[in-house]
Amino acid sequence: MPELPEVEVVRRGVRDHVVGRTITSAALSGARVARRHAAGPTDLASRIEGNRVLAADRRGKYLWLVLDPPDDDPQALVVHLGMSGQLLVESPDAPREKHLHAALDFADDGPQLRFVDQRTFGGLALASLHPDRYGVSHPGEDVPDMGGPGEAGELPGVHVHGIPEPVLHIAPDPLEPAFDVAAVTRRIKSKDSEIKRVLLDQTVVSGIGNIYADEALWRAGVHGRRPASALTKPALGRLLGHAEDVMREALGQGGTSFDALYVNVNGASGYFDRSLHAYGQEGRPCARCGTAIRREHFMNRSSFSCPTCQPAPRLRR
Repeated sequence: MPELPEVEVVRRGVRDHVVGRTITSAALSGARVARRHAAGPTDLASRIEGNRVLAADRRGKYLWLVLDPPDDDPQALVVHLGMSGQLLVESPDAPREKHLHAALDFADDGPQLRFVDQRTFGGLALASLHPDRYGVSHPGEDVPDMGGPGEAGELPGVHVHGIPEPVLHIAPDPLEPAFDVAAVTRRIKSKDSEIKRVLLDQTVVSGIGNIYADEALWRAGVHGRRPASALTKPALGRLLGHAEDVMREALGQGGTSFDALYVNVNGASGYFDRSLHAYGQEGRPCARCGTAIRREHFMNRSSFSCPTCQPAPRLRR
């Protein structure tokens, strides 16, 4: 499943090609693409048409377009990428992809925005926008570089239009101004769950998935099964710092693409997989000590770590 860097790469591409344009038609194929929209695909398509795209926004792994209807308040078109969902910018004359489920046309007759999903776990849904309970930055505060503004006056990573209802429960991610390292550290410290399980909890800190959790833990020298409460606050702060660093590095390389499913809006793959030190490196020497990286089962997935640099905790009796 795409994680924060991959979703942010897509958001930037959508912002550059779609923000400011008005949707004239929306063609949705089948019911699954709109299964999260209770009224169904026909209603969703009709409600999208005529809307101007105000912004492309994101929190963690969640992506949405802020739409401005002619006679109503802005609303969000939430894009669930799922396991294999792609947003592609294509010429209307380009051949239709085999797994094309939605195509948006615009008033300027420019390129379409297409939603392609091979495994059909993703989809589109229209949602209301609500104030961000984590607040926004005040003018003059430092704002992380998230790739530049969308519309004039829009601060990257600041949700000036609000948060879609399905995303309200999601915590800020390490790349947005609302992220409070001290508060997140305290919250993690209060949990007895394994630290990797906590890192994957999107209500604690969002955007971190299996790949970047393993990479951050490797950099911090912490085994993923260690209880979160057993780590000191400084150690947790460093771990969160490593998570931010590795995701920023991945973002600079277009994300991590292991196959043709994880691509940007132009269909290009990221290449951070060449820089991975832990995830997917089973049997290869640790870049720090030379010990072979091990693979373990964890939460119906795989974890990768160094037995020497990240010693496993002793089992509790």
